[in-house]
Order: sequence, then structure tokens, then C-alpha cells
Amino acid sequence: MNNLEHPLKKEIEAVRTIILSADKQISEHIKWNAPSFCYGNEDRMTFNLHGKGFFRLVFHCGAKLKDGTAQKPMFEDATGLLDWAVSDRALVRFTDMNDVEAKKEKLVELVMK
Repeated sequence: MNNLEHPLKKEIEAVRTIILSADKQISEHIKWNAPSFCYGNEDRMTFNLHGKGFFRLVFHCGAKLKDGTAQKPMFEDATGLLDWAVSDRALVRFTDMNDVEAKKEKLVELVMK
């Protein structure tokens, strides 16, 4: 993160802090040149920092689809934040600090799933 050059770096740092503060069992490493977060040694969330004017947080079940994964989303999203790309991968998009603050409580809820 020290070397990250991104116009929304403060917002990315804020989302990172929200995730790491949500549960002490969440660990962090770098994947695809961005922070990625694990729970129980399994990848669960990874930043996608390639957008213009926004960044995304990808919720996933690791790099490959697991056997037995259904065609429906991997869990119910009562928050309404997730945009399901496929049944095992969903995105939350952030545009600015106001957006991060507005989504903070619901993001914590998603991280805890």
C-alpha cells in the first residue's frame, strides 16, 4: 500500500481498515498487485483497482469454482450492495469517500458472512 499510486488511495485505505476491523480472524496478503483478504486461510475478498473514477471489492470463493457450487449466488445478500458477476463472484463498487461511508455498515455485514 505504501507504493500504491491511485487517485482513490484514501478510499481504498478506508475500505481496507473496515475489512480488517470487522473480524480479527481476517488476514491480508497481496494478490494481483492489490490487497486480498482471507478468512480461515481461504481467499474471500480482493480489491480490483483498475477502474477509472472507482475501484471494486471482489467477493469470491478463491481462484477456481469449487465442486458443488450452485448456479445461484453463494449467499443471500440482504444489504443490496453486491452485484453478482457469477454465482461465486460478486462486486461492490466504490466511487469516493462519501460512498465508502454510506456503505460502511453494510460492508461490515457482508465481510462477516
